[in-house]
Amino acid sequence: MMHFPDSISTKLPNTGISIFAVMTQLAREHEAINLSQGFPDFAVSPVLIELVAKHMRKGHNQYAPMPGVPALREAIAVKTERLYGASYDPQQEITVTAGATQGIYAAITAFVKEEDEVIVFEPAYDSYIPAVKLNGGVAITCKLKAPDFSVDWEEVKRLVSNRTRMIIINSPHNPTGSLLKKEDLLQLERLVNNSGIIVLSDEVYEHILFDEQQHESVCRYPGLAQRSLVCCSFGKTFHATGWKTGYVVAPANLMTEFRKTHQFMVFCANAPIQHALAEFLQDPGHYEGLGPFFQTKRDYFLQAVEASRFTYTPAGGTYFQLLDYSAVSDEEEMDFARWLVKEHKLAAVPTASFYNKGHNDHLLRFCFAKSEETLKKAADILCNI
Repeated sequence: MMHFPDSISTKLPNTGISIFAVMTQLAREHEAINLSQGFPDFAVSPVLIELVAKHMRKGHNQYAPMPGVPALREAIAVKTERLYGASYDPQQEITVTAGATQGIYAAITAFVKEEDEVIVFEPAYDSYIPAVKLNGGVAITCKLKAPDFSVDWEEVKRLVSNRTRMIIINSPHNPTGSLLKKEDLLQLERLVNNSGIIVLSDEVYEHILFDEQQHESVCRYPGLAQRSLVCCSFGKTFHATGWKTGYVVAPANLMTEFRKTHQFMVFCANAPIQHALAEFLQDPGHYEGLGPFFQTKRDYFLQAVEASRFTYTPAGGTYFQLLDYSAVSDEEEMDFARWLVKEHKLAAVPTASFYNKGHNDHLLRFCFAKSEETLKKAADILCNI
């Protein structure tokens, strides 16, 4: 029998299991309400389910083309132009991915080389920095400014160097629910002009904005679009996170390099689901109503916790809401999150887990993509603490 040494060299020696998996496992162990991981507890559209079944029955069960089913890429092109006035060639500039996280990883892998620097705004979705490290890059973190989690562009300018290869942005933002505004995109456009910097824009919550605000996609800004890869998610949009289907749009010169990496990671995404989505996207109503739909849930949850000792600034987008527990406890966020699960049967994610080197703002992230019944139960718990 082969015996390995006690210590094996790895590329991520200090990285553990994702906080989402940790908190979900804790929720299961303690039979707690799970508002930690970002998935809905309500049904996918029966129309979409039937379309998937239809295409399975039609025999679309083998490998899809590597860039994605042509009809779906064409539907994505129509959708992108309709929403943002940006024209992408379905043949050369759109690739369907096995979820947005795979798209993000493939984009980083395609362009980030040993010792390249990547600017990441914290708190940040937990896949960004590990992906940079796995590819030999160096993550340069820039903290978003409380209480609105805005970008200090003067600080970003100071962080840019001749080794800066990529800047990763995310709006609507996970975990804070903040939004990049038009001026932010214009500042970024000016910053990267005449440089070799690539922008990776995580826009998986593009349809989930509140209070009649507009999503400022990089696709709207030609000077940014020409150097940007934009990652989007059908799972987030159509309440089907387990399907792990997303897409990336980028100009042809970037997409050519992206596909070189993508093909050796997964080759292609799920075939029958792609065919179904191509049909489903013919009706824009399937995604146009998401903002009001989730705003109703956000408002319901916030009204329900109004009587609690938790404080908040309403999220501008996504289906996450930060709650500040400063008036309840001075414990570190992870300790408080564990206590909340074990003693009160409610799971949330500490925002400290979205920082590379730890943090403590006494904030927890709660997912409100849940039924009203679930949200009421969660709010009742919070109001009794």
